[in-house]
Amino acid sequence: MKDTFFKYIHSLQDTITSTLEKIDGKATFKEDIWKRPEGGGGRTRVIENGHVFEKGGVNISGVHGKLPKSMQTYFNVGDVDFFACGISLVLHPKNPMVPTVHANWRYFEMYDENGDMIDSWFGGGQDLTPYYLFEEDAIHFHQVCKTACDKHHSEFYPDYKKRCDEYFYNAHRHEGRGIGGLFFDYCKATKTMGMENWYNFVTEVGNSFLDAYLPIVEKRKDLPYTDAQRTWQEIRRGRYVEFNLVHDKGTLFGLKTNGRIESILMSLPPHVQWVYDHHPEKGSDEEKLLSVLKNPKDWV
Repeated sequence: MKDTFFKYIHSLQDTITSTLEKIDGKATFKEDIWKRPEGGGGRTRVIENGHVFEKGGVNISGVHGKLPKSMQTYFNVGDVDFFACGISLVLHPKNPMVPTVHANWRYFEMYDENGDMIDSWFGGGQDLTPYYLFEEDAIHFHQVCKTACDKHHSEFYPDYKKRCDEYFYNAHRHEGRGIGGLFFDYCKATKTMGMENWYNFVTEVGNSFLDAYLPIVEKRKDLPYTDAQRTWQEIRRGRYVEFNLVHDKGTLFGLKTNGRIESILMSLPPHVQWVYDHHPEKGSDEEKLLSVLKNPKDWV
């Protein structure tokens, strides 16, 4: 399974980066191949200062070795070996009318001292972070998520949508990071869902990503915007940074397993503001966004 999924994420990275370059029309992805001293490595691709994308990355990695003590405590296991691979992407568009997007699909295995696999699971998801709320965009993104989920189980979308709203939540701000999407983790073999079934589900979601996001980009990337709207985008990006550095499990795992710091922090936007005690005007589009972030909606 690990070889099959690792091959899949290589192919998906190629598809996504080549498609994004065509849409941007100016910038191309810079590629870094890196090695992890303890075992494994990855392929980081970053795009910057484009016509559409101010900064973004589409990264794949496959790492292995002894599970660090800090992660042994987290997973409640003893001395074990692990293998983890996945693809992770974040795109920060230049135009504040285009939402930021994040997605990640991953696979994990653990082994005992004899090298026998003792556990394995899939995880992942995708979520949208708009700066200005276009409800039809939110509906479209969630509908694509639901369509992918419904092909595998009728409960997947409502369950993973709820988990996404709960996970991508800045508790210290009492607001969501964005308008959600899907979040699933520890997807393990059961009587009704073997690992092959989980693989089919996760790749279904991965293959649906461009359908979920690109129509929104095409529709919004050339809309006019003001300096004030750009300032709002940078303030909201600050909330994005807060979540990634305070709450995000993927960032935590990378930092605690001696991950490549440039790849881990690739998700952070290039221009951000923290304005003291900032509040949007009453009745404004900015306030409309905040009301939705504080009270998640059922979009489909």
